[in-house]
Order: sequence, then structure tokens, then C-alpha cells
Amino acid sequence: MATPGRKPKPTALKVLEGNPGKRPLNSKEPKPKTTRLKCPEWLEEEAKKEWKRLAKPLQQMGVLTEVDLMPFAGYCQAYARWKEAEEFITKHGSIVKTPSGYWQQVPQVSIAQTNLKLMVKVGEQFGLTPSSRSRLIAGETTQGNGDPMESILGM
Repeated sequence: MATPGRKPKPTALKVLEGNPGKRPLNSKEPKPKTTRLKCPEWLEEEAKKEWKRLAKPLQQMGVLTEVDLMPFAGYCQAYARWKEAEEFITKHGSIVKTPSGYWQQVPQVSIAQTNLKLMVKVGEQFGLTPSSRSRLIAGETTQGNGDPMESILGM
């Protein structure tokens, strides 16, 4: 059964945002290792390029860990398919005339739209959209009640 209400935001993103709600942070949230993630071999070539472009910055932000492999790989694959569809549209146009004389939208338009929606949805979870990124405060790492002394002492 689904839990009602908004999906909770990851603690790492709340910390980067400066905990604007000032609610207690989840101290019992699982903290997966942030070891360097290996790009899956099965990704398309363009998806691998996107992986290499974003993996390191996202790990440095603390929002990409070893258990985030599947959604991040999905984001990268959606990026590759979106780019391929957009390149096709740029080269061939978005509509074609059918043999019966009617104008019809090419399938790549739908493919591009679907993958862009997927990229935006998953990207928000990693802080990749302008609105989600605008709420982040770079370098902010204090947790708990935000006591400056705790951050100095490394607590």
C-alpha cells in the first residue's frame, strides 16, 4: 500500500538546501557507500558519455551512491534515446506526408517527449533541474540542529 503525501526528499538534498523546513533530519536514513561507480557496459555509447559527465559531480554532492545505479543508468539511457530522437527530427523534420496524402508526426517526436519527461523526473531526484538545483546550497554539510560548534568539532 502506498504512503500518502509527498515523497520524502533525500537527506543529502535537504542538507545541501540548508534544511529550509528546519525539521529534524532523518538520522536513521541508510547511508550507502559513495564509492566510485562503474558505468554499466550495457549502456548505449551516448549514455556512457552522459554517465561520465555527471557521475563525479553528483557523487561529490552526495546524491549519487552505489545503490542509485539503476535510476541514474535509466536517466543516462533516456538521455541517449532523447538525443538520438532529437537528432533525427533535426535532420528529417517532425512530420511526413503519408502515401495517402495526409501529414503525420514521426514516431521520434513521441520518443523524444517521453524520454525528456523521464529525464526531468529522474533528474529532479538528483538535483539536475534548475528548480531543484536552485534550492541547493553548495558546501553546506551540517546536519542535525545546525549547531555551528558541531560542524567545527565534526560531529
